[in-house]
Amino acid sequence: MRYRLLGRSGLLVSEIGLGTMTYGGKGRWQPIGQLALAEVEAQIKAAFDAGVNFIDTADVYSEGDSEALVGQALANLGLPREQLVIASKVRIRMGPGPNQVGLSRGHILDGVNASLRRLQLDHLDLYQIHGQDLATPLEETLRALEDLVRSGKVRYLGVSNHAAWQMMKAVSISQQRGWNRFESVQAYYSLAGRELEREIVPMALDQGLGILVWSPLAGGLLSGKFAENDKGPDGARRTSFDFPPVDRPRAFRCVEAMRPIALAHGVSVARVALSWLLHQPGVASVIVGAKTKEQLADNIAATDLRLSAAELQSLDAASQLPPEYPGWMFDRQNRDRFPGGAIR
Repeated sequence: MRYRLLGRSGLLVSEIGLGTMTYGGKGRWQPIGQLALAEVEAQIKAAFDAGVNFIDTADVYSEGDSEALVGQALANLGLPREQLVIASKVRIRMGPGPNQVGLSRGHILDGVNASLRRLQLDHLDLYQIHGQDLATPLEETLRALEDLVRSGKVRYLGVSNHAAWQMMKAVSISQQRGWNRFESVQAYYSLAGRELEREIVPMALDQGLGILVWSPLAGGLLSGKFAENDKGPDGARRTSFDFPPVDRPRAFRCVEAMRPIALAHGVSVARVALSWLLHQPGVASVIVGAKTKEQLADNIAATDLRLSAAELQSLDAASQLPPEYPGWMFDRQNRDRFPGGAIR
């Protein structure tokens, strides 16, 4: 396992992170996974033994049960806390009340305290806002997060599911006020979903935010277990939880491009998809969520797969985004400014 710096911080996270959305299976989360405590303990132990130090959860996963299972598993296993990077999130509704949702100071403070209780921890290494809240002033959200860092309950801050301009505004406000800024952006990114590259990746590279990837297999479509005219294997997540939205023809072009590469290396198609992400600039960690120990082991092994320049070019060609304004105008302007193709 290799480790990468998280943004501009000195915090190192494993290239593969352990996602916990498959833990619990309460309510609407049931189709994603229903792992109980014994299975959760086995996953966390196997991941830790393989060098994974980054565990990502959220208060909303299984309505809090995912955090509670992670916390109990960590307590039972007795893993060294200082060797783990535990991340959670706040934003999504956690109860029926009008203030049990969003990014207000009140909900953030209630949220972090509840997460720490469920996780049986005294601090979170990374606390992420789990989406935008247009009803709350951004300054209120950022000040509440700053107070959490100063209190010692949170060590680093992250953002998820925001537009590039929103993240840039937040980073600017934090820097102007002398507050702790976001060090990471957790976002959907896959061979079948490269929209992140239009504005968010350039912003993250420019501002030094580490990219944490969720749903790297596009909800299972890039696992190699699906065909274009096939509903997929029984029990597969996509058959009952069709998310995230994907351009399916492009997704299956990607799968067909990955198959010969997987065959040449003697690995799974899923491992090729994960390895491709680890070759992309700005990616700090790719978060995987598994239902079985075999799936988890295969996903973790992606850190050992090195793709050649020709293989990467083949995958890029199959998955490339259609030209979109202003990107195609930038390309023309850059060719005009640097006709030799290099900035000198």
